[in-house]
Amino acid sequence: MWTWFHRLASPPTFYRLADRFAPWFGIAATGLLAYGIVGGLFFAPADYQQSDAFRIIYIHVPAAALSLSIYMLMASAALVAVIWRIKLAECVLVSAAPIGASFTALALVTGMLWGKPMWGAYWVWDARLTSELILLFLYAGVIGLNQAIEDPRAAARACGLLALIGVINVPIVHYSVEWWNSLHQGSTILKMGKPSMNADMAQPLYACLLGVYFFMGYVLLRRTQNELLLRERGTAWVKERLESSNV
Repeated sequence: MWTWFHRLASPPTFYRLADRFAPWFGIAATGLLAYGIVGGLFFAPADYQQSDAFRIIYIHVPAAALSLSIYMLMASAALVAVIWRIKLAECVLVSAAPIGASFTALALVTGMLWGKPMWGAYWVWDARLTSELILLFLYAGVIGLNQAIEDPRAAARACGLLALIGVINVPIVHYSVEWWNSLHQGSTILKMGKPSMNADMAQPLYACLLGVYFFMGYVLLRRTQNELLLRERGTAWVKERLESSNV
């Protein structure tokens, strides 16, 4: 088992596997997102309370889900990087942060646009909104640390420690609507039991959710490849890779 793990963590092995799987992730993401967005925006029935304003969920809910999932992935990579000092884990950590920050910002913006017609205000210091904003600051902190420290190994270690400290905010974001009196509605899709939406509304949303995970996988693989090339630019396998691509 550990032999397989260390082989996968080898930069050249990971680079080859990423080259093999990334295009399939991109194809799956394109198909699922096309079906989900078109189906959700144009063919799903209007909500009986929110009318057509509810359609923003096809962007907001996947973005919010990714904002938490990517941070958990980042924290897992940080744990591996801090304890075992595996270079691939460091590359995944620093490569995931800008992706997570983008989805977190998108979740906040779409949530504000949704909140205006529902609550009468773009922003309130609600538990869910505030903890999601803190999540964005944590992502920004990781990005800033990585850019501020010149040595990539030292930068990754500092980023990892911040990611591990900040992971406590993830359950706060997720359970904030249950723990505090929140304006934000409770979960209607990502919950145990039957979702509180009919199938015509829910199916495009599931497609969007799955699509953004494939999209995240595609982007993360490509960004990690670039980070590996940057860090390993003096090694033989990178030079061979560059020479073969120039032929």
